[in-house]
Amino acid sequence: SVKNNSGVKPAGQCGTWVKEPEGGLFTSPNYPNKYPPDTECVYILEAPPRQCIDLHFEEKYSVESSWECKFDNIEVRDGPFGFSPILGRYCGQHSPPDIRSSGRYLWIKFVTDGELEAVGFSASYNFTAAQAEKSQHKMFTSLSDNEPSLRGRPVGVYRPMELDSSVQQDG
Repeated sequence: SVKNNSGVKPAGQCGTWVKEPEGGLFTSPNYPNKYPPDTECVYILEAPPRQCIDLHFEEKYSVESSWECKFDNIEVRDGPFGFSPILGRYCGQHSPPDIRSSGRYLWIKFVTDGELEAVGFSASYNFTAAQAEKSQHKMFTSLSDNEPSLRGRPVGVYRPMELDSSVQQDG
């Protein structure tokens, strides 16, 4: 069921996950110490009806870098499933940008391989009224228009091609 911490590991092996009525906080295993190798954790965030989710990754963040984040990575999808539309796949030393879901769910998977380990991540999320979504997107678009970092994206941020025409990436 959706409430289960992960389809793969028992809850205790996937870091801390604190759930509050207005949101919550979850971390990679062992955070702020190094995460273990060969781990797969799935976190499914569910907001109350007619609300969406704002997701924020804390500054203290490090996930093994690789080309297109093929090895260790955090994958965020806009919905409750592993096949929901992908919002981003992240690794490297810079924490991912803030993310807002379009609906009630975010599906997040953290995968590590057998090689290098790092600190991992801590993420907080809060639920917000879905009505605010449109103005938020407009603001976000105008900000990213003038943001040089979107042109030369850090190696650690991999966004699949299908996102290139979306609201979140102008230019």
